[in-house]
Amino acid sequence: MQVAATTSNGNNEDFVKDSMSGTARYIYESAPNYDIAGYILLAIIFILSAIVYHLGFARSNLKFWQNIVIYVFLFLGCIILTFLSFFLPMVEVLVITALFLSIYKIRLRKDRKTEQSDAL
Repeated sequence: MQVAATTSNGNNEDFVKDSMSGTARYIYESAPNYDIAGYILLAIIFILSAIVYHLGFARSNLKFWQNIVIYVFLFLGCIILTFLSFFLPMVEVLVITALFLSIYKIRLRKDRKTEQSDAL
């Protein structure tokens, strides 16, 4: 009886790993255990979300406590995104979003510099 249960559990684990997104699967396969892999995935999602927030939505005139509140709620949202990232490519989407926003910021700075030089 125990042999059948072990085989069934192994097949179920393989099914779950096969249906995971690429980055989540890589993290879970290379981490020492599943708890650490979950924390690594949460940290990656939080860091990427903070980068996307900073590149696209952050305002420089906010007070310190307002930034703390924003990052606390960002962290709570990242917990939900971590659960979604098991089977959806959330990490990959955040990387692509960060790349697009950084390209946008670079081009925006370049255009502002050319406008300032033309005005002089």
